[in-house]
Amino acid sequence: MTKKLEGKVALVTGASKGIGAAIAVHLAAEGASVAVNYSSSKEGADRVVAEITRKGGKAIALHANLTNPKDVQKLVAETKKAFGAIDILINNAGFTNSRPWTL
Repeated sequence: MTKKLEGKVALVTGASKGIGAAIAVHLAAEGASVAVNYSSSKEGADRVVAEITRKGGKAIALHANLTNPKDVQKLVAETKKAFGAIDILINNAGFTNSRPWTL
């Protein structure tokens, strides 16, 4: 049975936990090779990659701080080197401000 995303490459930012991790796992289950981006949780990204590969999928964990343009360029280059041209981009990365906003 052919999977809907067989042969496609996905890059998911903020994929080491939560919604991003779930998206990465789902894309892989549909046949995509997935670049799992993380900023601070290598362990989380490694867990997502392990879950994907355990189920027969293809995935790699890639560090990048998306506020740094050089990191973004490196992230795209490493994804393309590992899997080829990117077909799917999920911009899931975000941040939280744990302090009150002041004006």
